[in-house]
Amino acid sequence: MKQISILGCGWLGLPLAKSLIANGFSINGSTTSKEKISILEKSGINPFMISLSAEVVLEETITSIENFLSNSQLLVIDIPPNLRGDSNENFVEKIKNLIPFIIKAGITKVIFVSSTSVYQDMNLISKSVTELDIPEPNTESGKQLLEAEHLLQNHSNFQTTVIRFGGLIGEDRHPITFLAGKTNIENPEAPINLIHQDDCIGIIKSIIEKGKDRFENNDFNATFNAVNPFHPSRKEYYTQKAIEFHLPLPEFNENKSSVGKLVTSVKAETILNYTFKKKL
Repeated sequence: MKQISILGCGWLGLPLAKSLIANGFSINGSTTSKEKISILEKSGINPFMISLSAEVVLEETITSIENFLSNSQLLVIDIPPNLRGDSNENFVEKIKNLIPFIIKAGITKVIFVSSTSVYQDMNLISKSVTELDIPEPNTESGKQLLEAEHLLQNHSNFQTTVIRFGGLIGEDRHPITFLAGKTNIENPEAPINLIHQDDCIGIIKSIIEKGKDRFENNDFNATFNAVNPFHPSRKEYYTQKAIEFHLPLPEFNENKSSVGKLVTSVKAETILNYTFKKKL
């Protein structure tokens, strides 16, 4: 498996591609932005302009997708649903339109980047959530991600590993920058479920490297939670981070009961033998 296609070379996909290239892989990478084509090229990535649609796929897009997937044995799908604000995107239809191309290209393995938003927040905030818990998402994004997971994992032409990442942080991305100075923030006692960009890349690479031989039942159709095992309360963690970053303290609403969840990644730590490397 020397060539990999990464659908979505954004905040996570681009550094993932660079890391895989450093390990000897050839990478086809997609972007929806003409301006990023040169960035991908300079990084050693074979660039493709691809914008998936929930509607009829245009002939120009068909050619781009076919070339993007050609000669790859594995596809990484890292395109989150665009459902913020007034957007009502049909993410599931986008995945449905992609599947025939996966089959035609002869892709045998898919890694789908999902989210812990497929798990519902609960009043029992200290209850651990594992991959054995039945997801019951209460957000539109979570609902569409879960349906997309099922579409991919239930297909007989290829096998799909799903990774449910927690909140994404990195050197240039931290939720405290949005929460600093805000008031009336809900769920102060809910545990955090975060993961650093470097660990996201590490887990994806571990799946690629170890493959099905390390998975249960010798099957690449697996699901992994991917969340750092550090779970202080939101109030404790974000207050401390505001102090560290010299930002205004966030203020929490403690008059309402907190809801949340504590997502565990024991399966990734045991089956993949993965050790989280980055402190939060």
